[in-house]
Amino acid sequence: MLKLGVVGVGGIASMHVDNIVTGKCPGIEIVAMADRKESRRKWAAEKVPAAKIFTEGADLIKSGLCEAVLIAVPHYQHPEMTILALQNGLHVMCEKPAGVYTLQVREMIAEANKHPKLTFAMMFNQRTNCVYRKIKEMVENKTIGELKRINWIITDWYRTQFYYDSGDWRATWAGEGGGVLLNQDPHQLDLLQWMFGMPVKIHAFCHEAKYHDIEVEDDVTAYMEFENGATGVFVTSTGDAPGTNRLEVTGTKGKIVCDYNSISFTELEVDERTWCVTEKSGYKIPNTKQIQVETDGENPQHIGVLNAFVKHIKEGTPLVADGREGINGLMISNAMYLSSWTKQTVDLPIDEQKFLELLNEKRKTSKHKVVEETTMSIDGSFGSTSQWTRK
Repeated sequence: MLKLGVVGVGGIASMHVDNIVTGKCPGIEIVAMADRKESRRKWAAEKVPAAKIFTEGADLIKSGLCEAVLIAVPHYQHPEMTILALQNGLHVMCEKPAGVYTLQVREMIAEANKHPKLTFAMMFNQRTNCVYRKIKEMVENKTIGELKRINWIITDWYRTQFYYDSGDWRATWAGEGGGVLLNQDPHQLDLLQWMFGMPVKIHAFCHEAKYHDIEVEDDVTAYMEFENGATGVFVTSTGDAPGTNRLEVTGTKGKIVCDYNSISFTELEVDERTWCVTEKSGYKIPNTKQIQVETDGENPQHIGVLNAFVKHIKEGTPLVADGREGINGLMISNAMYLSSWTKQTVDLPIDEQKFLELLNEKRKTSKHKVVEETTMSIDGSFGSTSQWTRK
């Protein structure tokens, strides 16, 4: 059994804890938990009576009780807690995002590289989704030909004002470091680079406080360019009801349409690039065949990530996501912010120092919120994830 400590016992961590104590992660034993809120410490003690309860994550990490930790604290603390855990000889599973800005994540990666015998993993549970694994396969084996265009509308992250008022750190530049891009979309931004590679240029419009009384962005439209000349549009919001989760991927041999957990592929009989220069009529497109793409149906989500984490530590089998990969999706969101703030197209990798300087300007004007802290149930809170896991 892997002796695990949980640092931060809020909404997402409570789900992980429940999965473990109900036997869905049989290789894990929770031996310690930490949270600064008394109400969460009380919940932790009742949920796992055998676990030692700490107020500070640093004390848990230094206690010697654990072999590994699950980091589930606010975003700015992800690198700090991960670095401390690695320095104390612990394996680390870090919740998304890897951090708020890439320079701090580079420090985390540098520390991980000093400890090659320790496992550093990231909770990118959407990589376990059969739908996205299949699309990645179709892109990599050239089923769609060469990539031409990506359009992703992911707006079913609807949040009420109550949600944003439930914590003093939420939706502030100083407390959270961003809005929909940093809280809801790290999974999609990770999937984007995992399936299609990193964009090389981004021009984005991040609208702050468009639909909510908050400091950060709740509505984003971004244009992207990729190394091979392919382009993309990424649209996201927490203000659309009803929302949409629709991904279209166009290649030279056809088009994928992914609508929640359904994949259809319109296959061209002839590669469009060949057809374009050989067809003798001016308007005709190649003959097409409509295919409903089958997947293996497997979608273990968070449970799969944790079980892979344990198996990697014990047996050396692959992780779902190495923690070092967390910088990629964060680089994309940092680029979107930087483009919006400067009103310019930015190249990737971005000027990371400039981004941090502008972020720090935002943090200086961030207002401290006085709210009645609320720990909400996460049931139904994952937006499109709830649909992605439907059978």
